[in-house]
Amino acid sequence: MTVALPALTRLRGARITVVPRAFPGGWNWIGVSLIGVVTLVAVAVPILAPYDPLLPVGMPLSAPGQHGFLLGTDNIGRDLLSRVLYGMRASWFAALAVVASGLLVGGLVGLIAGAVGGWVDSLLMRITDAFLALPAPVLAIAVVAALGPGFTHTLIAVSIVWWPFYARLVRGDISALAARPHVEAAKLSGVGPIRLAVRHLLPGAAPGALVAASLDLGTLILTLASLSFLGLGQAAPAPELGADAARNLSYFLQQWWIPVMPGLGVAVLALIGTVAGDCLRNLMKKEG
Repeated sequence: MTVALPALTRLRGARITVVPRAFPGGWNWIGVSLIGVVTLVAVAVPILAPYDPLLPVGMPLSAPGQHGFLLGTDNIGRDLLSRVLYGMRASWFAALAVVASGLLVGGLVGLIAGAVGGWVDSLLMRITDAFLALPAPVLAIAVVAALGPGFTHTLIAVSIVWWPFYARLVRGDISALAARPHVEAAKLSGVGPIRLAVRHLLPGAAPGALVAASLDLGTLILTLASLSFLGLGQAAPAPELGADAARNLSYFLQQWWIPVMPGLGVAVLALIGTVAGDCLRNLMKKEG
């Protein structure tokens, strides 16, 4: 027994460390790659979807697996698989668009505030604080109510309330980087403010902002689905996950699959976004 236990311990240790040695950060890289995989699948949805999501193609209220419909049909005979795929496609690209706009606007505001400092920093941060002081969901609902329901208006509303988080994050990183010796040396050597910001400050703040953006994907998907559920998204009959779940709640007790399948689509996308964000954060920590 005293000989077997160390051998077993070594064996278990070897099994655990084989994959990381061959492929450092393997599971984290696989998690991050999910963003690209889902994006490619979303682009290919018009090819992958078996039917037009707007047209009745079978018997109404067919259960999953009946009559060749994998997820069943809704109350007028539209294929739920096609509607869920198109809805996931819209939600995924919407989340990416909000993240991209938030990084662009918030990153620019944070970069200018941290690099310039002084009254410019104070002014930009007070504006940012004014947005952060208001509850983001309530402000988004108010903006959509003012602009009118619609998918584009929902994206504008969520983008308006999302950029301040990135502005605060980037500004903090830029302020910390500005005191580093290599930045001070660049200033003394006569490097201009624009070149200093782009070449010496922005690359140091970009990793943290990208990690925060990837972690926001899951939250954004849930936020957009919630606004759609409340009737602030696309009008019927457009395939949208939150709206489809809300419109078909009356079928929950008899034909449960009609409201549940869109909800599962939201859950899958949110889970993928969260896992990918966690994996990217783990990779950044290891590199740091």
